Amino acid sequence: MDNFQFYSPTEFVFGKDTENEAGKYVRKHGGSKVLIHYGSGSVVRTGLLERVKKSLAAEGIAFVELGGVKPNPRDTKVREGIALAKAEKVDFILSVGGGSCIDSSKAIAAGVCYDGDFWDLYGTGLEIEKALPVGTVLTIAAAGSEGSGASVITREDGLLKRDACSDLLRPRFSILNPELTCTLPAYQTACGATDIMAHVFERYFTNTEEVEVTDRLCEAILLTMVKETPRVIADPNNYEARANIMWAGTVAHNDIVGVGRSQDWNSHCIEHELSGLYDVAHGAGLAVVMPSWMEFTMNHNVMRFAQVATRVWGCQMDFEHPENTALAGIRRFRRFLSSIGMPINFEQLGAKESDIPLLAKKMGINGTTGGFVKLTTADVEAILRIAAKATV
Repeated sequence: MDNFQFYSPTEFVFGKDTENEAGKYVRKHGGSKVLIHYGSGSVVRTGLLERVKKSLAAEGIAFVELGGVKPNPRDTKVREGIALAKAEKVDFILSVGGGSCIDSSKAIAAGVCYDGDFWDLYGTGLEIEKALPVGTVLTIAAAGSEGSGASVITREDGLLKRDACSDLLRPRFSILNPELTCTLPAYQTACGATDIMAHVFERYFTNTEEVEVTDRLCEAILLTMVKETPRVIADPNNYEARANIMWAGTVAHNDIVGVGRSQDWNSHCIEHELSGLYDVAHGAGLAVVMPSWMEFTMNHNVMRFAQVATRVWGCQMDFEHPENTALAGIRRFRRFLSSIGMPINFEQLGAKESDIPLLAKKMGINGTTGGFVKLTTADVEAILRIAAKATV
């Protein structure tokens, strides 16, 4: 196990009706004037936005609103939020929505405190030195942004999807009420579940040895998702299954399962180009990319793939030919994704095989990239070609 520092300062408020306490937690964490940032009309239609505003008013906290965040959140909306926050002199950003809304809120929080263009902070490694505090009221279990220091934004000019990461972007508090996810369509639920599993796999495939504790934590989350995802798709109002998935999404990405081990985020980087170019759901793109990345990299450490195949997917270990076990696990993963309604190839996703060279080029790889296996631009093309033709 590698040396590590783990910092996770977010206060999590979990359970039914907890959105009614949003104002109390904004006050607790120093907010006096809030920008409420949200997405589509769903938070309005369900009455969630009104409940949040009522909780702020009860605490005497002033607020302004900015809706309209789209999936794969755009830089244009971030700039609109920065301008509004500066003009209104807000001191706290409250996100009411899913991962896209939270990521946009984080970008606004950093951009308000930065003298230049906030885009300077994305995809460059430039350190974020200051940000407004952010709180969240989560409406979908997926991105894990409610507990992480990461934010991903799409620049409309060139359709570039890039990330920024800083502990300053970790929310001060996150309100997690599983009931708020019950109205999600099955497809969005499945996309969220896929993203959660991908966050675990990006940490699971590591070159660090002797990481049994985090291996087992990763496997526990994966097994939970395998059990609970079909349950909520069959019964959207299953509160207990929703609760397990919501907490799994948070734990999968606040890095508790990734400490002390090297990680690999190439599947996410490759998918970002797909969702950037085609504006597809992030989870759907991951469903196409992740198993294909696994097939391409499997021989780097076939026993690690065989381990997850036996521990999570219930495959029988073939000690003479462990590659057979590893492949069986990958196939079961892809079959599971298909069973919950996820695409598993380019045709189902709506991507074009002819765009593969462009997708690989847009990653901007200079030499190699990645942690578990170093990939070149040609390697990315090869992975995408597997993804294009994948079958169950």
